[in-house]
Amino acid sequence: MAKEALIRGGHHLPDGGAGLAPGRPLWQIVPTRDEHGRRMTDFMMLVPRLKTQPKIYVEMAMRHIQRVLSRYDEVVFADLNLQLNLLWVSLKHRPGHPGLILEIAGRIRLLVPEAVLVAQNPHVR
Repeated sequence: MAKEALIRGGHHLPDGGAGLAPGRPLWQIVPTRDEHGRRMTDFMMLVPRLKTQPKIYVEMAMRHIQRVLSRYDEVVFADLNLQLNLLWVSLKHRPGHPGLILEIAGRIRLLVPEAVLVAQNPHVR
């Protein structure tokens, strides 16, 4: 997946007027294994009241999230569900770096302070 298109489906950063629209359910599209058959790890962040903010604020928050996620080769999928104010991120396990989820979530929080880490699955089998 191209780094400039990490936030998927109808939840992309608007390019040239592209609108926000619902995408397919996550259970149908979230990658669960990498190219070597190893399980992905994932986390969710809640961004309270994001959908009620002015459009310019939503776009800015999405750009900040996109900028953070694009810095990590391990990130393979991201979905920002504006209806639920929920960000889902799937990434490849990086051996020797158990704090990757906290690192990414922390960088997102620096730019989008209301974002809160609500669930993570750091155990890769």
